[in-house]
Amino acid sequence: MNFDMEERKIKILEAIIRDYICTGEPVGSRTIAKKYDLGVSSATIRNEMSDLEEMGFIEQLHTSSGRKPSDKGYRLYVDKLIQFQKLTPEEEIRIKTELINQALYEVDKMVKRATLLLSELTSLTCVVKTPSVRNSYIRTIQLIPIDNNNILAVIVTQDGIINNNIIRVNRALETDSLHKLSNILNSKLKNLTIQDINLKIINDLKNELKGYESIFDGIISALYEALSKADDSEIYCEGAANIFNYAEYNDVEKARKFLALLDNKEVIGQLFNKKPLIPNDGAKISISIGKENFVEDAQNCSIISAVYNLGGKPVGTIGVIGPTRMQYSKVISMLTQFVRELDKSIGQNYFDDRQR
Repeated sequence: MNFDMEERKIKILEAIIRDYICTGEPVGSRTIAKKYDLGVSSATIRNEMSDLEEMGFIEQLHTSSGRKPSDKGYRLYVDKLIQFQKLTPEEEIRIKTELINQALYEVDKMVKRATLLLSELTSLTCVVKTPSVRNSYIRTIQLIPIDNNNILAVIVTQDGIINNNIIRVNRALETDSLHKLSNILNSKLKNLTIQDINLKIINDLKNELKGYESIFDGIISALYEALSKADDSEIYCEGAANIFNYAEYNDVEKARKFLALLDNKEVIGQLFNKKPLIPNDGAKISISIGKENFVEDAQNCSIISAVYNLGGKPVGTIGVIGPTRMQYSKVISMLTQFVRELDKSIGQNYFDDRQR
C-alpha cells in the first residue's frame, strides 16, 4: 500500500471518528463525502471504509448501516492522530480562579471541588482519588488533658485528616508539661509524612521524651494506626447523571450497570490506576478505551485520568469516565489544565503551611 492511500485512509478514519463523536450516529460514505472535503468520491470512500473495517479500525453494526469507530480506531486516534483542543479564555480563567479560591482549604476539599468543576466543564462523570495518610505530612500534634490518667493526642495532617488517640498515663501531667511535650513532638515530627518517620527519628524522639515513656508509646501507636490506614484513600464521584446526556445510555439496563459501577469504589479506584501514560504539556495522562478496561461494565467506556502532585510527589488521581465517543481532544486539554492548576494550588497550600 502506497503512502497516498495510507494517508487517505487516515483522513477518512479521522472524519468518521469526529463525526461519530459529535452525532453518535453510524457514519456512511455519502456523509463523509458531503461534510469533509477529502477530494475523492463517495465510492472511493466506501472502498476505503471496507478496508478500514477489515483492519479493525471501524465497525458496522448492521449490513445497511454506516460505520462507527472501534476501540482500535479510537486507540490509533488518541495515540497518533489527535490534535488537542485549546481551551477558551473563559474556561482557563474559571479553572484558575476557582482552584485558587479553594487553596485556602484542606487538600481533600480542594480536589473534590475540582472534580465538581471538571464534571461541569466536560459534561462527564468525574472521579478523584484523594490523598492517603501515607502521603500526608503532619501539620501539628497536640496533647490535651482529659483527666489524671488519660491524655488526648490529636494528630492533624495537611489534608485536614485528624487522628484522635487516647493515651493512658501513670501520673497526672500539668498543662505546662503537656505544652512542652507537644512542642517536642512538633519539633521532631512536623512536616514529615508518616512514611518519613524512620528508626533514627523514633530513637531521637524516645530520648527527648525520657521519663515520659507512656507519651512516647502512645504517640508511636497512634502513628502506626495512621499507617495502617495508609491506603484508605477516598474515591469521590461527581456528575454521574451526565451519562444520560448520551443516547447510548437511554437504555435503562445499560445506565443501571454504569451507575452500579460507579458505586463500586474499589473497582473504580483500580480502573483509574490504568496505564499507559501519554505526556501532554507536562501532565501524564492515562487513557483506557473500551475493552482495555478489565471490568465488563466498563467496556463500553473510556477513562481518562491524570495524577496530581504535592511537593513533586504523586498523591492522588483525577479523571473522567464516559462513553468511548467522548470528546478526547477537549477532555485531555481540560484535564491537563486542571492538573497544572491543582498542582499549583496544592503546592501553595503546602508551602504556606510550612511557613506557619
